[in-house]
Amino acid sequence: MSDLILSSERRLTAVEFQQLASVPAAVEWFANIDNPRTRRAYQGDLEDFCGFVGLTTADEFRSVTRAHVLAWRAQLEQRGLAATTIRRKLAALTSLFDHLLERNSIAGGNPVHGVKRPRIETNEGKTPALGDQQAKALLDAPPLDSVKGVRDRAILAVLLYHGLRREECAQLQLNDLQERRGIKHLRIKGKGGKLRFLPLHPVASERIYSYLEKSGHHLLTPQGALFVPLRGRLTGLGITANGIYALVGVYAKRAGIEVAGLGVHGLRATAATNALEHEADIAKVQAWLGHANISTTRVYDRRQLRPEDSPTFKVRY
Repeated sequence: MSDLILSSERRLTAVEFQQLASVPAAVEWFANIDNPRTRRAYQGDLEDFCGFVGLTTADEFRSVTRAHVLAWRAQLEQRGLAATTIRRKLAALTSLFDHLLERNSIAGGNPVHGVKRPRIETNEGKTPALGDQQAKALLDAPPLDSVKGVRDRAILAVLLYHGLRREECAQLQLNDLQERRGIKHLRIKGKGGKLRFLPLHPVASERIYSYLEKSGHHLLTPQGALFVPLRGRLTGLGITANGIYALVGVYAKRAGIEVAGLGVHGLRATAATNALEHEADIAKVQAWLGHANISTTRVYDRRQLRPEDSPTFKVRY
């Protein structure tokens, strides 16, 4: 294991990594990761592991053992990486080896299985959530006298009433407004291409249809995006995920909301926290958010952290 740690500074060249990635099963694994941000993160994680262990050919994946993975985890901890980052890196490696085993590209078991992930010490998470009054102020921040303002009011309502990721919101198409059992729903294309259908909140519904009436772009490009940039209504292309991130920041500032680190994910945390505080079933919130694991949903369950529920206020003398 000491030899492995001595090689921790080694990094593969681009050519060496491409040689490793050229193994057909690994290529297929990368191709099956739909989200480009996840793909980039996982590629960096794989490069990190290969560089640490010193893999130079695809065949050397067959010789990787749990000891290699344990040494890599120890080195990641020594580098001071966050627990969530280390967990993601181990998840990437687990996923790759599971795929290689499934395709009979390697023999034996998955060397990452049984390697403990570092614990995330807090149940609250680092994503900030807004209070109810802040959420209301943000919802009402965009003006009503312009197409942009009405569009942005609809976007904020979709985010705050449905807990969408920014990519999910940006990818919404006009035909994702669907009626199911007599109730309007949003069809959401989530991570890994998984679909989920969310009942459309009345406030979001009213704002979306007000926006469509004012914009009229649904008549010009009926198969296009739901939310379009002001200069791209005829193209059918939608507002970008980065554009949605930017508008959240602009309106948060306009509403006087000063919350460090607030972004679209903060609105997702706000929606999840609010639903849980109003007694939504956590398993249903998990499906609503599109989480693969309920432990991810529990990060948003802050009901035990409300100051007003503290035993402090139950003490009487």
